[in-house]
Amino acid sequence: MSLSTKILLVDDHPLLRTGLAMTLDDEPDFEIVGQAADAEEALDVVDRLDPDLVVVDLSLPGMGGIELVKHLQTIRPQTRTLVVSRHDESLYAERAVRAGAKGYVSKLEAGEKIVEAVRTVLRGGIFLSEDVKDKMLFGAAAGRDPMASPLEVLSDRELEVFEMTGRGVETKEVAERLHLSVKTVESYRARIKTKLGLTNSTELIAHAVRWVEDNRAD
Repeated sequence: MSLSTKILLVDDHPLLRTGLAMTLDDEPDFEIVGQAADAEEALDVVDRLDPDLVVVDLSLPGMGGIELVKHLQTIRPQTRTLVVSRHDESLYAERAVRAGAKGYVSKLEAGEKIVEAVRTVLRGGIFLSEDVKDKMLFGAAAGRDPMASPLEVLSDRELEVFEMTGRGVETKEVAERLHLSVKTVESYRARIKTKLGLTNSTELIAHAVRWVEDNRAD
């Protein structure tokens, strides 16, 4: 009898963790060995229970999901990671894979896709939607590094703030979603303007809106 695959779920929303756990627990060869609400808790569980796969959300309090993926890749490269997030896959999947994740699933499709994604990752593959695969292939054919981010100068948290700015999300709501203070969000926006050579908030918003539209998967 083969051993079950040990899975850790990392998401700050208990209901979403519960939903994923119920779906994955229905598979006879999957075992949910733990759940965590943030990166610090996740690292403790990883150290104690040595899961085969960590399913990670991007928007976590403290250390973000992509930073957690990078850290796990460094300290425990044998542990595979899969990102499940509400963020637009076309904007974040390449960055997540570059960080070391083996796939990216939208939360809107997680109920239908999560089992397939987990099995793909456990087989050694990378799970991405067909739209994102096509985008990466077309980029490669056009001579662009298929794994390069157009905003590589931004940190992962800065990219999240930049994306939400482009989607018209107000500062207070950005702070709530990312578990940050309004002052911290404003500091991130100031750093983004400096890194991108933008002189004011109007330019930042216009640049962010254009980037979101240009990178949206059809």
